[in-house]
Amino acid sequence: MASHAYLAEMLAKTHLHLLSPPAGAPIVVPPVPSPIPRPSRRRPPNLSLSARPPLRPSPPMASSSAAAAAAAPSSGDRAPGLEPGPEEDDLGRLAEVAGRAADAAGEVIRSYFRKKFEILDKEDLSPVTIADQAAEEAMVAIILGSFPAHAIYGEEKGWRCKERSADYVWVLDPIDGTKSFITGKPLFGTLIALLHKGKPILGIIDQPVLKERWVGITGKRTTLNGEELSTRACTKISQAYLYTTSPHLFKKDAEEAFARVRSKVKVPLYGCDCYAYALLASGFVDLVIESGLKPYDFLALIPVIEGAGGIITDWKGHQLYWEPSPDSHAQAFNVVAAGDKEVHQQALDLLQWQ
Repeated sequence: MASHAYLAEMLAKTHLHLLSPPAGAPIVVPPVPSPIPRPSRRRPPNLSLSARPPLRPSPPMASSSAAAAAAAPSSGDRAPGLEPGPEEDDLGRLAEVAGRAADAAGEVIRSYFRKKFEILDKEDLSPVTIADQAAEEAMVAIILGSFPAHAIYGEEKGWRCKERSADYVWVLDPIDGTKSFITGKPLFGTLIALLHKGKPILGIIDQPVLKERWVGITGKRTTLNGEELSTRACTKISQAYLYTTSPHLFKKDAEEAFARVRSKVKVPLYGCDCYAYALLASGFVDLVIESGLKPYDFLALIPVIEGAGGIITDWKGHQLYWEPSPDSHAQAFNVVAAGDKEVHQQALDLLQWQ
């Protein structure tokens, strides 16, 4: 297996840090793309709406998660007090750049999807590929080209900023679900979060193969390919459809806690990574429960789920909070997301997390 030093040397030889495609194929370095055309919203395959509860009415723009956690201490470091957010025109510009960053990552990822490439192991034994690293570099080039004073914290390269702090920090996961990616399953996603003074104000879940993009912006309704959407009502956990990436990712007490919830839901399902949260925001799934998520795995999900009327917290019901810096350690969090606050509370009661 190639070493990380070898991989870095190969990355340095390309403009976008792209490794050559498989032998015999032409070398293509995708240019910085213009926003790609996206089809109208489609239903996920094999998910019929006929037997499902109606979608929830439009929620108020106040965050349901924030309301639920207002009186509770925050998860991780203590969250700062409320700060004035960016103006709407600024949000529009930030969202436009985020979209271009997702487009750039998508071009890279599609060029490697279901192709042969080297797979390396990180220190924690999770897999990483040239596609992960090149997609992150493509996003960084777009973001810093537009906002050179902003900071970036990426899964692959960590903190990038000349300063030790910044009001705006982009948190990137180029391929959330690398195991799905390397096995040819198009249920991974690119995650882009933008924090303003520690608060997620923008989140993108992008599936570049299916060309589906969920966008959450603070104070606005979440959209899928430009169409507004919402979570669905589900007041009884016995009627809930539950997703988690894999039951094998829960350890010791967390495994027992998850089993208590799994035994009560209508249908437990597995294997979607970030795509499960996108389905929850679209009103097809009621619960997602995960253990051991890193901040770049969940920060982008917060605006998407809250903007669709859902709620996402840690297993104690506390607001998810993590402040990136050059010294930050990407610690693990236990996460529960729900489309309905009642089923969220029932899940918390079953988790019994102390």
